[in-house]
Amino acid sequence: MSPFDALKEKIKQALPDLDYVIGWQQGFDSLHATPLFMRTPEDVDRLIWNPLCVHNLSTYLPSLKGKKVGIVLKGCDSRGVIELLQENLVERENLVLFGMPCSGVVDLTKIRRKVGDLERVSGVTIDDAALVATTPEGEVSMPRDEIAADKCLVCQFHNAIEPDHFEGDPLPPSTGADLGGDELAMLEAMAPAELMTYWAKQMERCIRCYACRNACPMCVCRDHCIAQSRDPHWLTQEDTPREKLMFQLIHTMHLAGRCIQCGECQRACPVDIPILALRRKMDRVIRELFDYQAGLDAKATPPLSTFQVEEANIKERRW
Repeated sequence: MSPFDALKEKIKQALPDLDYVIGWQQGFDSLHATPLFMRTPEDVDRLIWNPLCVHNLSTYLPSLKGKKVGIVLKGCDSRGVIELLQENLVERENLVLFGMPCSGVVDLTKIRRKVGDLERVSGVTIDDAALVATTPEGEVSMPRDEIAADKCLVCQFHNAIEPDHFEGDPLPPSTGADLGGDELAMLEAMAPAELMTYWAKQMERCIRCYACRNACPMCVCRDHCIAQSRDPHWLTQEDTPREKLMFQLIHTMHLAGRCIQCGECQRACPVDIPILALRRKMDRVIRELFDYQAGLDAKATPPLSTFQVEEANIKERRW
C-alpha cells in the first residue's frame, strides 16, 4: 500500500469520531486544487496530495472551535496549527492531525509566465522532476524547481510537526539561502525615501480586497479588524497608497513573532504585491532578537506575549 493510500485508510478509520476531515480535492481545472471537507468514506476517495495543494488549511480551524476536526497537513501548515494551539485558539483534544512528507508546492504565477493564460492548460502530469502541462500548442515540461513556490526552495519543514498520523518517509530540510534574503537585501539597501517610493508604487495596485488577511491562518480578529473598525478608528476608506500601506504595516506588527512564513498572504493577492517581504523582515528581526521561530513548539510562549526583565540580545540604553 502506498503512503497516500495508507493516509486515506487512516482518515476513513478516524471519520466516525470526527465532524469532518479537511484536505484537498481537484479544483475547477487541472492546475487548481480546492479545500475538501470529508464527511463520508466516499468523500475521502476524492482526496488528492500533490504540488497543487497550495492552501494552508489551518486557516479554517479558529472558526471551527468546539468541533472535532481532522486536518491533512503539509509541514508549513502544521506550524499554523502549533501557533493556534499556543494562543488557545483551538483545542488539541478536538484535533486529529494527518501528515505526509511534502516536497513542495507550485507557484501558479511562475507557471503562468511559462504557458500564458492558465485556462489554456487542459491537463497536467506531475512527477518528482517536472510538471508537464498540455496546451493547444502541445506539451510544456517545467522542472519542479523552476515553478516551485519560493518558500519551498529553502523549506526546513517538509514534514508535519507533531502529527497524530504520519505516512511515508520523512524528508530532510532543504539547504539554501535565507528565505527572501536577496529581496530583503535589495530593500534594506534603499534609502528611506526610495523605500517609501517603492512601497507607494506597489500599493497603487492594491484593490483592498483583504484576500491577504482572509488567507492568513494567524489573522484571527476578523470580527473586529482594524480595516473596518470605527472604534478605534485606525484606517479610513480612502483609496490611497498611504492607507493601504498602513494596513499592511499594522498587519505585519500584529504578526510579529506569530508569522509562520507560509506565504498565503502573497499567494492570495490578486495583483501580486510582494507583501511577504514585510513579514520576512519582521520574522528576521524576531529571530535575531529573541532566537525564536513561530509554530515549532505548542508549549512555547511567543516573545511578544511575555516579558523578560533582561533579554540576551537586546542591549539596554544607558541614559
